Amino acid sequence: DRMIGILISPFISCSARLPVYALFAAAFFGNKKVGILPASGLVFFSLYLLGILVAIVVGKVLSKAVFKQEKSYFVMELPPYRIPTLKSLFIHMWEKTESFVKKAGTVILAIVVIMWILSIFPVGVTPGSYASLLGRVGAFIAPLFAPAGFGNWESAVALIVGIGAKEAIVATFGLVYGTGEEMLTNVLVQYFTPLSAYAFMIMTLLYSPCAATFGIIKKETNSLKWALFSVAYSFAIGWSLAVLVYQVGRLFGL
Repeated sequence: DRMIGILISPFISCSARLPVYALFAAAFFGNKKVGILPASGLVFFSLYLLGILVAIVVGKVLSKAVFKQEKSYFVMELPPYRIPTLKSLFIHMWEKTESFVKKAGTVILAIVVIMWILSIFPVGVTPGSYASLLGRVGAFIAPLFAPAGFGNWESAVALIVGIGAKEAIVATFGLVYGTGEEMLTNVLVQYFTPLSAYAFMIMTLLYSPCAATFGIIKKETNSLKWALFSVAYSFAIGWSLAVLVYQVGRLFGL
């Protein structure tokens, strides 16, 4: 049950994804309404609901297919409750912070450094531009996202950087489009439709967990294999649902 909880928790919307939702919701659904309800609010709600539903379904599949031989019984011994002291509070805070910095922090640093190196080489290119190594990687994998409606290198680069930190997706769009974040809503409408924008948000919600989550999964499972598995299978689920939503939407003329 603990392993399943670890593997499905990245599907739940976190604060790092909110800037992406807010950007695309404002650009494509900000002035629209469904009945008396604002469309942007419904988009937010649907993404939160989708994350919960995917977590439930995947948890059920994992319990039946991957951990089917494992049986567990939920028994929890409740400790005696006492008023916390400042000393114990700081000790626990220090232990948790130290553990995160040492374990997860090394993974986060490695991924961020790799992304930074790819964005500035070859020497002399504009950071994060098409001519950079990161831009070339984005152009190479961009066709993979074409069935979901956002098969351009800028979106691919943003998703790659999002592996380091999901909130960096917005800043990456500002970098590759050469505009400030406040002007992105005007730029994105040239490259996305409302349908492809929603598919991109679904991809952002479900695809590979960020570096911090990857590090914590590795730490909590004590296994690089399970951490890599979480990256691979969540990417497959995110891509599949983004493609499904986009293709079905096109069939209905959206």
